[in-house]
Amino acid sequence: MIKSYVVDAHQHFWDPSTAEYPWMTDELAVIRRPFTPDDLRPLLAKTGVDFTILVQTRSSLEETREFLALAAQTDFIAGVVGWVDLTDPAMGSALNSLKAGRGGGSLVGIRHQVHDEDDPRWLLREDVQRGIRAVAEADLTYDLLVRTRELEAALEVVRRVPEARFVIDHIAKPPIKTGELTEWAEAMAPFGDLANVSCKLSGMVTEADWANWKPDDLVPYVQRVLGWFGPDRLLFGSDWPVCLVAASYETVVDASRHALGDLPTVAGAKIFGENAIRTYQLDLT
Repeated sequence: MIKSYVVDAHQHFWDPSTAEYPWMTDELAVIRRPFTPDDLRPLLAKTGVDFTILVQTRSSLEETREFLALAAQTDFIAGVVGWVDLTDPAMGSALNSLKAGRGGGSLVGIRHQVHDEDDPRWLLREDVQRGIRAVAEADLTYDLLVRTRELEAALEVVRRVPEARFVIDHIAKPPIKTGELTEWAEAMAPFGDLANVSCKLSGMVTEADWANWKPDDLVPYVQRVLGWFGPDRLLFGSDWPVCLVAASYETVVDASRHALGDLPTVAGAKIFGENAIRTYQLDLT
C-alpha cells in the first residue's frame, strides 16, 4: 500500500539578527526572532505533517542558496520556493547555478513579493514575463504572491504563459477581516478555468481579525476556492511562523480542515499532500 504523505506546502524560516526583512514591521514584533527547523519539527510531529515546502521571505539569492543548503540537511524539507530576479536577462543562468549548488535538487519553485510592487501591473512587464518563461523552461513552479489588486494582471500572465505551472499563494489574501467577498471573488473565479493554476489554502488567519477570528470566518472564502479549483488543485499551507500572530500551527491545520467541510478521504489526501507533491514535483524517496 502506497503511503499518503501530508505536506505543508508553505512555511518559512528566518533570522532578523542576520538579515533585513522590510515587511517585518512593529505590528509583527511577536515573530521578529529566529525560527529554525528545530522550532518546527515538534509541531509537524504533533499534527502528523510529514514534509514541508520552505518558501522565500526576502528578495535575496543569498537566502535562496541558504534555504537550499538547509533543505539538504533537513529531512522534512521536501522543496524550496526561492527568489530570483525575474527581470535579470541572465536569469536562466542564475537558476542553473542554484540547481548546481548544494541542495539544488530541492529547488521546486520561484516567488516574488508582487503585492509589494507599486505597479499593480508589474507582472505584465516584458522583462518579468521573460523571467516567468525561464522559470517554466527550468520546469519549476511560479508562486503568485498577490492580492485582489494584482489579480487582473496575474490572470493575463497565466493565459500568456500556459506552459508554466502557477500557484496562487494565500488564496490571494482576501479581506477576511471585513467579510467582504465580491471584488476578490470576481477577480479569482476565472483562475478556476485554467488548468495550469493551483491555489494554496494558506495565509488566511492573518487576513482575519488576529485577536477575534473564528474558523467559520474562513468558510465562505475556502468554499469558493474549493468550488473554483476543486480538490485536485488546492494545496494546504500553514504560512508558519507568520501565522503565529493570529494562531498556533495546530490551530491553522484544524481551521483549514474545518473550512473545507466534510470532504471524502480521497479529496482530503489530495489537498493535504498529494497535490503539493504533484504540483511541485517533489521527490520524497
